[in-house]
Amino acid sequence: MAVENIPRPPAASLSKGTDVSRMSASDLIEWITSRSSVSSAVYVYDVAEQVGFGVLAKAWGSSLETSAPVIAVQTRAGAGLSLVGRLSEGTSHDAVDGSVLTAYTSPQGLATMAQSLPFLPPASSASKLVIQVPAVTPVGEAFAFSPTLACLSTTLSLLPENIAVLLSATPQESVDFAALSYGLDTHAIHIFDHYGSAREIGHELVPPAAARRSMLSSSDALSYAGYAPFEFAGDKHSHTVLIFPNGPLALYAKQIVSGTVGLAVVVVKVLRPWNDDALRDVISSTVEEIYVFDDVPSDIAQGPLFVNVFASLYDPLRSERVIRSQRITPHQTQLFVARPSQFASHIFTSVKSSSTHSHIEAPSSSTKLLFFSTPTDNLPSFHQLVRNTFSGATSVRHIACHDAFSHSGGLTVDQVVITPKGDAQEFTPLSGVFPLDGSGKADFTCVLEPNLLKSHCVLDDANVGSAILVLTSWSPDELWANLPSDAVTLALQRKLRFYIIDPNLVLSHIPDTASREFTGSLVAYLVFLRLYLGRTSSEGLVRKIAQGMVPLTFGSDTFAKLSSRTWLELVQVQLPTDLPVVESKANSPAPLKQFRFNAIAVDAGKGEAVYVGSRVSSWHEAAKHLLFPSAFAPALPTLAGFKEEFPPNPSLRPDLPERTYLVTCAVNRRLTPLEYDRNVFHLEFNTEGTGLKYAIGEALGVHGWNDARDVLEFCTWYGVNPDRLITIAVPGSEGRMHTRTIFQALQQQIDLFGKPPKSFYADLAPYATSRVDRLALQFIGSPEGSSTFKVLSEKDTLTFADVLQRYASARPSIEELCELIGDIKPRHYSIASSQSVVGDRVDLLVVTVEWTSPSGKQRYGQCTRYLAGLKVGQKVTVSIKPSVMKLPPDNTQPIIMAGLGTGAAPFRAFLQHRAWLSHQGIPVGPTYYYFGSRHQSQEYLYGEEVEAYIQDGTITKAGLAFSRDGPRKVYIQHKMLEDAETLAGMLKNQNGVFYLCGPTWPVPDVYEALVGALVKNQGHTRESADEFLEQLKEEERYVLEVY
Repeated sequence: MAVENIPRPPAASLSKGTDVSRMSASDLIEWITSRSSVSSAVYVYDVAEQVGFGVLAKAWGSSLETSAPVIAVQTRAGAGLSLVGRLSEGTSHDAVDGSVLTAYTSPQGLATMAQSLPFLPPASSASKLVIQVPAVTPVGEAFAFSPTLACLSTTLSLLPENIAVLLSATPQESVDFAALSYGLDTHAIHIFDHYGSAREIGHELVPPAAARRSMLSSSDALSYAGYAPFEFAGDKHSHTVLIFPNGPLALYAKQIVSGTVGLAVVVVKVLRPWNDDALRDVISSTVEEIYVFDDVPSDIAQGPLFVNVFASLYDPLRSERVIRSQRITPHQTQLFVARPSQFASHIFTSVKSSSTHSHIEAPSSSTKLLFFSTPTDNLPSFHQLVRNTFSGATSVRHIACHDAFSHSGGLTVDQVVITPKGDAQEFTPLSGVFPLDGSGKADFTCVLEPNLLKSHCVLDDANVGSAILVLTSWSPDELWANLPSDAVTLALQRKLRFYIIDPNLVLSHIPDTASREFTGSLVAYLVFLRLYLGRTSSEGLVRKIAQGMVPLTFGSDTFAKLSSRTWLELVQVQLPTDLPVVESKANSPAPLKQFRFNAIAVDAGKGEAVYVGSRVSSWHEAAKHLLFPSAFAPALPTLAGFKEEFPPNPSLRPDLPERTYLVTCAVNRRLTPLEYDRNVFHLEFNTEGTGLKYAIGEALGVHGWNDARDVLEFCTWYGVNPDRLITIAVPGSEGRMHTRTIFQALQQQIDLFGKPPKSFYADLAPYATSRVDRLALQFIGSPEGSSTFKVLSEKDTLTFADVLQRYASARPSIEELCELIGDIKPRHYSIASSQSVVGDRVDLLVVTVEWTSPSGKQRYGQCTRYLAGLKVGQKVTVSIKPSVMKLPPDNTQPIIMAGLGTGAAPFRAFLQHRAWLSHQGIPVGPTYYYFGSRHQSQEYLYGEEVEAYIQDGTITKAGLAFSRDGPRKVYIQHKMLEDAETLAGMLKNQNGVFYLCGPTWPVPDVYEALVGALVKNQGHTRESADEFLEQLKEEERYVLEVY
């Protein structure tokens, strides 16, 4: 991904006044390696650019004469052959001047090109290849970043002897190793920590005088720069040594074992060429146990580091020395880097140590600051002002991480650690001294987007008694109303101090300011100074400090007004006195989301954020999805060695995470007369070629669409172009996206005409520009508005679209609206066919759901309306869901089926299957079928089939109840009472099974009919009959599917 604000490249060279303290080590590596005096050309692979490395070099290459030509390359099979070809043959220009090539790629990219590298010609001072590898890799379904090198575990063995592999960890080390790579007598691969250390800003980096084009061995080059192939840290007389490849975990380990008697760490900085003698020199004779921590793809793989260490240190004459492999998988690397205490526990458990030193601590004099923002409210000048304020006598370290998926448009977390320079300790990455693991280390937390308090665990890392600054237009009461109960509880337990300020309100009183973005940063900065100084602060002191840091973009009078107004508008929010009432699980809101680091940076230079949340997109983006569907369609689980005859094609409906099938409507036939007030219809879908299989009694999930006319009318009213593209998350997945038109999204995925939950009103409120609308929405979404919500939901039956039209000033952007509403859920219908009989077909029995609201508006069930309108030949996306409606395992067991209306659907499948068994000569037990509806002439569903089954004996006895056809109403329970003795006997003595499918209302009467039959005919008391039916439920012999 691209970089947020591309810094102006130095005019000439780093040695002429460039302030490298404002550059990260990664940026400095790009600068050094992209000079034309160092590289003949720089090849930037797409996988490096995707993690924010190489964008600067490309910008400099197109604008600076001192930069080498930059060539953008895609990563694919044989990715390194172009590099091999250029070094092997060369152009006429190369033949004279040589060709030193630099390539930027990721660990995964390096693994892809490794098979090409053995064909490299020998290196010389004028002809060699240097590959700079930022160590950051997406891991898992959420694509969260990890510094793991597991993908290289099999790659290193493929590399020829004429390639050196260097590993760096600290910022200064990364810069030094990047430069000295060009002075080796071999080709070189330099892997550095782009996950954390090399991206930190605020280190006093010392750039090398120049990258040397000499021919030194790796040992001599390291020694010249002040390094060694192996670094020893810890107890010099240790009996246990832990060996790590250089990287963040190695730095953690050095801190963890410091001061622990008997433990030491050896850090490997040169993987190739491997130096046996150098390793033996740092391992003392007292060492008895050696643990090699290797990055491996799985816990059964063997890493190359262990192989090298074992070959160097194994001595068959020293049986007391043991060398053990400790495998670290990508998931573990991700976990250990984010949670250093767990890594410490893992170390001490592995070596069976009783040490309790499980934390990596920053100096006690350090102050830790935490900022949460989004691209729309990010204040870059704010962070710079904070760094400038403390940069004299303190060390100010800053790193920004991004979460592109968990919040619409993206989420940024900035971590800043301020430490007096005299208290600085040995370098440990910020992720170690300031982990975001819920341990509460932040001394100050600033929230620039208040809605993050409702969606994310923003307060989890706040220290006890620390200040929380929220930039918002909310009042104190609105702040507490919007905080989830878990966040309120945490705030009370940690005694957090909340402050709120509305920068826009401050700026409205200062009309003559310059850039409003910079002025907004300044307001936040003034508040920060006041809270940071605590009791010693005063408006005059804060203004004086700020004036010394702020560029003179406006007059001192205006600055004084701004400072004074900021001081007046800051409000401290009083904590509530009681803990919030814990809501039931049914009513509790969705759990707060954790921050996941999955993007390095954003490109705000052209106004288009690279965050991958739901966003209005382009046809260029859609073309990528069409050209490369496997990269964007959701991955489905597969079994090793299993090949499906009909594999799924998720690109057909990438918005659906489950296994789906595209079936064809073959029959859509109304069963009830046209003049009848209920439309009950029969559907048949052709499944040929789809691989769809279903068991008797299972349900078909139909992924229905909203009505096209309703969607277009909404788009017109909302003012959005239905043909514009939007990139939106795949429901039920973490991080997967797909692109479609707004019309397609609202018709096929977003539940625009569904029933909104109570939380929707509260979530919509901040978008209302009308105070009346905002207060109304807040009230309905609050506990006090429960009765109003009930009326709107159950009586008025408002949809999401209705709520938006009723409170019309609440207009989220279309991408935000899609995330607020959520997705259409599949509707499940009992399958009305047996596949053993109908083959490549699945049948449904459906009744349309429609009603008139109190306002007179006609309402429809979303999915039944969709199904009723299907045309023959139309494609439908479906899935399969298991059901409780299963035939008994023994075909001779009696079955009793009671169905009302469309509840006859699963029993049609039962009857088809039992008829098929009989035709095969397989004995079947008694089959009793009870069916109820209003009129036989109009709603005797599948009546012809039922009569045929009665005639051929498939149905042993039928009890048909048509409640409106006689002088008195007759229901199925009345028909069951006529057969009470037989039914009781089948259930009690013949292992019979009873099924009821249909609406809920007859359940009590049917239950009473069975109880009465057991009491009258099987000698039960009322209590024992209840117990008997409960036992049948446990045995799945009393089965209800009601709605």
